[in-house]
Parts: sequence; structure tokens; C-alpha cells
Amino acid sequence: MTEPDTQPSDPNDHAGVIAHPPIIYAGFLLAGWGIGKLWPLGLGLGDAGIWLGAGLVVVAFAIIGVCANWFRKQGTTLPTNLPTTAIVTEGLYRYSRNPIYIGLSLAYLGLLLILDAGWALVLLPVVLVLMNEGVVKREEAYLAGKFGQPYLDYKAKVRRWL
Repeated sequence: MTEPDTQPSDPNDHAGVIAHPPIIYAGFLLAGWGIGKLWPLGLGLGDAGIWLGAGLVVVAFAIIGVCANWFRKQGTTLPTNLPTTAIVTEGLYRYSRNPIYIGLSLAYLGLLLILDAGWALVLLPVVLVLMNEGVVKREEAYLAGKFGQPYLDYKAKVRRWL
């Protein structure tokens, strides 16, 4: 048995993302909904949008919950501002390097359908570019630097998104 690490952690041992991903998604969803209050842009789906949206939200939270459980099992952290101590390659991570972000995207889509927030749909490409450039690429650079070849091997085998 090894002794627990009593050294202070390195405050720079994190991916340095531009913002926590849930904050990015929530911020743009609220912005889209707010813009819609000033300049309405509904999707016109009515009850179908609400039911489809609710289904997407349920699936999204299931994905996020399953993935968070894999992080816990591997003994690593989920928040992007904390050090990563292990590469998670099990479960949904066998198919995508970013299933939590897929889940957040599905939740965003579901909520915009429920809210009938057309502007949030217009903003979705901005969210995805911001996530890719300001979060995912920074995380990938961090993980490659921290874990080296094991991460690069995983990255070569598993797609970034789907």
C-alpha cells in the first residue's frame, strides 16, 4: 500500500478550459431564450417539441450520469478545473472521447425544444465551436502532456465525438 500524496497539488494541473462546459451550454441556452423574448423565434412544434425535448433531456442526463459514474470508478475528477488522475476508456468512452459533451448537447437541444427557443438553436453552432476550440482541444493537449503515449493511443482509436 502506498502512502497518500501529502504534497500540495499543482494549481496549474488542469486543462485550462475557457469555462466549465455546463456554464457554456446554460449561458447560451439562456441567451437564446432571452433574445427570443425580445425578438420571438419559435420552432412551431407545439406539444411534439415538448415531448421530444423531454425525451432528449432524459437521454442526456442518463448519458451524463453513466459517464460521471465511470469517472468515479476510475478515481478521477469530473470538473475541468481539477487535475485529471486517470484516462477513462470504459463504457461510453469506448465509442467517444467526449460522451458527456454529447449529453450536454442533447440536453441543450431538449431544453430549447421544451422552451420553443429558436434563437438557442441558432446559437448552437457557436456553442459547439466554442466547446471544440475552448474546451475539447485544450483538454486533449492537457491529457497528451500529462499521460503521453497511453492517451495518444486512446485518441487514435476513439473518435472525438461520434
